[in-house]
Amino acid sequence: MATTGKIVREVEVKCHRHQVHGIYKNNHNDLATIAPDKVEACHLVSGQWDAPGSVIQWNYYHDGKVETAKVIIEEVDDEFHKIVYKVIEGAVLEFYNPVVLTFSTEDKGDKKLVIWTMEFEKVNASLPDPTHYLDLICAVVEDVDGHLFK
Repeated sequence: MATTGKIVREVEVKCHRHQVHGIYKNNHNDLATIAPDKVEACHLVSGQWDAPGSVIQWNYYHDGKVETAKVIIEEVDDEFHKIVYKVIEGAVLEFYNPVVLTFSTEDKGDKKLVIWTMEFEKVNASLPDPTHYLDLICAVVEDVDGHLFK
C-alpha cells in the first residue's frame, strides 16, 4: 500500500512577496543566475512561462550531482500569488510518484511568507519523506529574496 504525504514549509522574505511570485511566474530561467549552486538551468519546453499547461524542465543540483525534473504548470492564481506544478518526469519520480508542488505567498502579521507545499506518494512505504527536495526549493527562495532585496 502506498503512503501519501504532505509537507509545508514557510520561508520569511524581506522583499515584497509579489516580486518572488514574479520570478516564479515569469522568470524561472533567472533562477540559474540567482542560485547557481542549486539550479543549473531552467528551460521552457512548451507553452509560456506563466500559463497552465506549460512544461518546464529544471536541472538542479541534488546530492552533488545534476538531476532533472519536468513539471507541468497546473494552476496560476495571480490574486493569491499561487502556482501549482506537477512533476511529470525526473529522478524524484523513482521514489515519489506523483509529486505536486504548490508555491504561494501570504502575509502573517508583519511577516511576508513564501509557502511551498509538497504533496507526494511514496513508491515504497519505507522511504523517508522527501524533505531534502523541499529544503533545496526553500533554499532557492532564500537566494531569490537576497537577490531581490539588494
